[in-house]
Formats: sequence, structure tokens, C-alpha cells
Amino acid sequence: MKILISVDIEGVAGVYHQEQVRAGNVEYERARRLMAAEANAAIAGAFDAGATEVYVNDSHGGFRNMPPDLLDARAQAIQGKPRYLGMVAGVELGLNGLCCIGYHSRAQGRGILAHTINSFAFSRVSMNGVELGEAGIYGALAGAYGVPVIAASGDNVFISENRGLFPHAEFVQTKRATGLTSGISLSPEQSCAAIKAGVARAVAQASSAQLPPFVIQGPITVDLVTQSPMLADLFCQWPTLERVDGLAVRFTAPEIESAVRMLNCLSAMSSMLK
Repeated sequence: MKILISVDIEGVAGVYHQEQVRAGNVEYERARRLMAAEANAAIAGAFDAGATEVYVNDSHGGFRNMPPDLLDARAQAIQGKPRYLGMVAGVELGLNGLCCIGYHSRAQGRGILAHTINSFAFSRVSMNGVELGEAGIYGALAGAYGVPVIAASGDNVFISENRGLFPHAEFVQTKRATGLTSGISLSPEQSCAAIKAGVARAVAQASSAQLPPFVIQGPITVDLVTQSPMLADLFCQWPTLERVDGLAVRFTAPEIESAVRMLNCLSAMSSMLK
């Protein structure tokens, strides 16, 4: 069994505020270690359940958050950017399952630190009429490689948004949202114990049954609502994008990988307006 663990930070127990997820301050230095601890819990659970290879994908911001020397030495780390497959780089290696650890609610959701890909630029992302967050977008990208989402962790809003997309996955609630920057969290120790047990159950299930991947068939129409008309102005410099209204733009991609790569290009473009 070969398992990929994609680790974000906003869904990690004890993380509530923007300062904790942005490099350059003491709060981030603490949070990145909490992130690594939950990654290690998932790694341990995967190996306990019989995984033979585990890859851990650093999936937040610049993709260089978890100190490599703090990660379980049995796993292989995927870090740094740019990379074509982003938060699920590694699915091309012939894997049996994807675990999404520390994930968060989609933009305009009511979860802790809710956003989709780029909180500065994107207000809403829909594919073929279905609004998705990062788990749905990247879960579909993994699905294009035949890899199912088998486990996920985050707050209660994240779970409620994604349970229908991944009905066979093992979900672990690390905290309950009471606002964008507030919530009620398990302790780091409790969260890690729950993640380890949940991933172990997920890997055991995946080893005994062929779980279906989440797939979005192409062509894919992507409707993107931006955070300001200025961003829509910028994005429509790309000739294949259509302006829908003051905030919304649309494009069509032949399949999910092209759609994700386009979204990541637009995200990178937006930095020129900061």
C-alpha cells in the first residue's frame, strides 16, 4: 500500500488566526510544529495499518512549512513550489489512497480560516456548477489519477462540506468553528491520537476494498468569483477567460489537471496587485 498524506495548516488543532499561518512570526513557528505533529500522526497510522510507502506533501502557502527534521523518517517529504500537481503532488507515483490532513472550509464558508486556494484573490470556485473548496478540487485531481480520498481532518464545517464528495472516507474532527478566527479545539495530543486512529482505519479499509475515486469528467467549466473587479480585470488579460460580471470570470478546461493549473496561474498573477 502506497499512501499520500497532503497536509495543510488551517485545519490543525489549535490554529485559529492568520498570524499562525503566515511565516515571519512566533505564532507561525509554533503552528508549523503542530502541523508537523499531525502529519506524523497520520504517517504513523498509515504504517500501523500496513502501508509500505508513505509520502507527505507540504500543502500550505509556499509548501515549505514543516521542518523536515521533525517529520517521521519513514516517510518521504514533498516540499517546495511551483509544481504541477500542487497539494496532491505524488499521486502520479501509483498510490492507493490520499489523506487530507489539516484541511479547511471553502471560501465564504463558516469554517475557521475559510478560503479557497488564495484568500486575497478568490471568493468562490465552481466546477461544472458544483462549488468546491481545496479538498474537492484536489480530491478530483487525485481522482483523475485513480487515487481516492480515504481520510481527512479539519473542523466541523470542512467535514460537512466534503462528506458528500468522499462518502467512503474516514473524517476526523479536530475542532469546532465558532467564527472565522475562533473555535473550540481538541488538544494537540487528542487531535494527533484521533488522526492516527482514523488514518489507520482508512488505510485498513482501502487495503481490503477498492474505494471509488472522486472524478469530475471533462470538459470542465470553471466559474471563478474574484474578491474585487480589479482582479477580474487582471485575470481577463488571459485571452481564454470570459468576463461574466463585475466579479465573476469563466473558463473551460479539457480536464481537471488543466483546470487546477489554470487556477494556480491566476493565483500567482494576483500577487502583482497586492
